[in-house]
Amino acid sequence: MNRDHPFIAQCDKALADIRAAGRYRRFVALEKLADRFPYYKVTMEGRTQDILVWSSNDYLAMGTDPEVIEASIEAARTMGAGAGGTRNIAGSSPIHVALEAELAALHGKDAALLFTSGYVSNQATLTAILNSMPGWHVFSDAQNHNSMIVGIKGGKAATVHVFAHNDLADLEARLAAAPADAPKMIAFESVYSMDGDIAPIGAICDLADKYNAITYLDEVHAVGMYGPHGAGVSERDGVAHRLTIIEGTLAKAYGCHGGYIAGDASVIDYIRSVAAGFIFTTALPPPTVAAALASIRRLKVDQARRDTLFERANLLKSKFDQAGLPRLPTESHIVPLMIGNATRATEVSMRLIREFGMYATPINYPTVPAGTERLRFTPGPKHTEAMMDQLVAALRHILSGETGTVAA
Repeated sequence: MNRDHPFIAQCDKALADIRAAGRYRRFVALEKLADRFPYYKVTMEGRTQDILVWSSNDYLAMGTDPEVIEASIEAARTMGAGAGGTRNIAGSSPIHVALEAELAALHGKDAALLFTSGYVSNQATLTAILNSMPGWHVFSDAQNHNSMIVGIKGGKAATVHVFAHNDLADLEARLAAAPADAPKMIAFESVYSMDGDIAPIGAICDLADKYNAITYLDEVHAVGMYGPHGAGVSERDGVAHRLTIIEGTLAKAYGCHGGYIAGDASVIDYIRSVAAGFIFTTALPPPTVAAALASIRRLKVDQARRDTLFERANLLKSKFDQAGLPRLPTESHIVPLMIGNATRATEVSMRLIREFGMYATPINYPTVPAGTERLRFTPGPKHTEAMMDQLVAALRHILSGETGTVAA
C-alpha cells in the first residue's frame, strides 16, 4: 500500500483528531455467557475475567432464553445455517413468511417485511418512500437515529424539515408552512435511546391527520417491552392503528437479529418491490428467524418479564437519586448517567472494568452532542438489587474526585 497517498494521510489525521478529542472508540472484548447473563467474560490488557454488563440492548435477556436458543438450534438442524441468498434468489422460506405474519398481527397491520437489521429497514424504507414520487416534504425529529437520517437523505428530491425534539408546536409550524398539496411524512421514534424519553405519538398523529401527512414510527427501543403484547409504545397508548408504518427490530428486547416494517399491504408490497436494501441483501438465516419467532410469541404473553424490567429500571433510578448520582430523568427503561466530557466518560467506563468488574458503555459525540457525554445503563430482569448496590458504590467511588487513567 502506498502510505504517501493523501487518503492515508487523511485517515491518520482524522484518527489523531478523534483521539485528541477523547472520542476514539475502543472495542471491549466481551464474550456473552448464555447461562450466566448479564455476566460476560472480558479480555483486556492481557487478562480475562468475568464482568457484570449494564448496557446490553438484550433488554429482557431473551437472547439467552432456553426456548429461544432451542428454536434456533432446531432450525439450524432442519434448514441449515444460512438462507442461501436473497428472498428473490433463494426463495421465500415458510419461516420468513411466518415471522412476517406474526409481526403484522403483533402491530395490528396488514403486512410486514423483514430486513437484515433495524438500520437497513430504516434506511431502505425511508429512501424508497421519498423516491416514490416528486415533491415530498419530510418532517424529522432532531434526535432521530442515524439510520433514519441516512434513509431520509437518500430521498433525492425530498425537502427535509428537522423539528425540535418532541416539540409539537415547532412540528406544527413547519407543517403549516409547507405547501398544502405536497406529500408529507412525519418520521420519529417512540423511545429515544440516548435520553430515554418518549414521543407524544397520539398528538403527532393528530397533526398528521390535520395536515394530511403519513407517519413513520421507529419502535426499536420499545418493541417487546411496552404494551400488553409487547408491540411498543404505540400499542401501550392505543394509537398503533393510526400510524402508516411501524418499524422495529428483532435485535434488542427480542434478543435476536434483524429489522422489519409493518403497515398497509400495498405500502409493504411496494417497499418489497423497490427497496434496494431488501432486494439485494441475503435473507436472514433460518436459525435467527426461528429464534425471533419464538421470542415474539413468548413475550406476547409474558407480562411478568416486562413488569420486572420496569421494576428494575425504576429501582436503579431510585438508587442513583438516593446516592446523588447525576442521572437524566427518563420515563423509559433507559437510565443515562451524565458525565459531560468524552475523556472522562471513557475513563469512568474503564475504571468500572478494571477496579470493579463491571461494564457500562461510554456514549460520546457524535452519538450525543459534545458536552453531554454519558454512561448508559439498561438494567434488566436478571440484574439484582445487590448488583445495583455494588454498582452505585463503585460509581460513587469513581465520581468522588479520585483520578484514574485510560489506556492509550
